[in-house]
Amino acid sequence: MLQFACTGARPEPYAAGPSLLFDLRISEDSGRRVHSVALKTQIRIEPRGRTYTAEESAKLVDLFGEPSRWGETLNALQFAQIGSTVTGFTGETTVPIAVPLTYDLDIAATKYFHGLTQGEIPLLMLFSGTVYYATPAGVQIGLVSWHEEAAFRLPVATWRAAMDEHYPGAAWVRVSTRTLDALSAYRSERVIPNWDDTFERLLKEAGP
Repeated sequence: MLQFACTGARPEPYAAGPSLLFDLRISEDSGRRVHSVALKTQIRIEPRGRTYTAEESAKLVDLFGEPSRWGETLNALQFAQIGSTVTGFTGETTVPIAVPLTYDLDIAATKYFHGLTQGEIPLLMLFSGTVYYATPAGVQIGLVSWHEEAAFRLPVATWRAAMDEHYPGAAWVRVSTRTLDALSAYRSERVIPNWDDTFERLLKEAGP
């Protein structure tokens, strides 16, 4: 039977887009050599696993509603589901699990991360998959136990470092092509040099 623990996380330095590497320690205590593992890792955010500042609570209202209702609405969020192949080992090994990130604020997990200013993000990793054992008689197949899981507390600073590697001091807002065309026309007509100035002018025109 395999056991799992997450021992750390860091930004992936050479990824084309923002990504985190989670160090996953896998142990097998029977002494059999593991030929390989076809592993599926589901990662969930457990929002009840931390406290929130007043600033964070205000940013998370769109996601969970008013803080007075959080006893009912502060439910787990899906973060990622990753498939990976673990190469052979005996006893124990540590493998990196790459998790791509997005700055699409319409995604609940991203909105949650963006709303945090400090502390840690409580994560829960759930595992499934197929284990291939090497034996004198050939390869023996087993399943990753359905109840195997690993808790990990991801520092908010680590997530921000991964995002800042690709979007330093910036964020993304997804809009329809129709809205983008209208914004582009507005910007061109007024010869506004960049998008920040465009939105700032629109906000001023909208008034207090």
